[in-house]
Amino acid sequence: MYKFIFKRLFDILISFIALLVLSPIMLMIIILLLFFNKGSGVFFKQTRTGKNLTLFKIYKFKTMADTKDASGKLLPDEERTSGLGRLLRTTSMDELPQFLNVFFGQMSLIGPRPLLEKYIPLYSQEQTRRHEVKPGISGWAQCNGRNAITWSEKFKLDVWYVDNISFVTDIKIIIFTIKNVVQRKDITSSDSIKFEPFNGNN
Repeated sequence: MYKFIFKRLFDILISFIALLVLSPIMLMIIILLLFFNKGSGVFFKQTRTGKNLTLFKIYKFKTMADTKDASGKLLPDEERTSGLGRLLRTTSMDELPQFLNVFFGQMSLIGPRPLLEKYIPLYSQEQTRRHEVKPGISGWAQCNGRNAITWSEKFKLDVWYVDNISFVTDIKIIIFTIKNVVQRKDITSSDSIKFEPFNGNN
């Protein structure tokens, strides 16, 4: 019952409250990004894979400017990321706009993290099961290693969640997520700007 009805109601309620309560902070971030991103915009939009392999646009705060070199090529990520951008990443505040994705039903508060469309043909049959539910802002894998574990380990944790969805599990993940964010646990030394892409199971 929770998985099919109450989980969505829970998502709507919590995302609405979060957007309402966090709106002053989000407005402040938008104003700061207008300055720090030097006209490159404040929102990052990217196509990700959702439930049943449907595609949608995910929203984040844009933590890198579109600064280019003399030849017109984008500068390396580290050079385009301001101190504000690093702060947003290490505190996970760049994820706040995803409450909009949750409110409009493309994501859930809790679920496997939405990944790039190009990964779809690389999953094994078992790994594809992570798409039987809506992707989430946080998930079981984010509470058990985040960027410090391998893709294979992440996918096993994602499938475990698909098979064990419950209100109690979601509350546990929310509590663990808040704790990990406060402690900045399992963030890579490079402030999560770069991580190893998924290249298949071979």
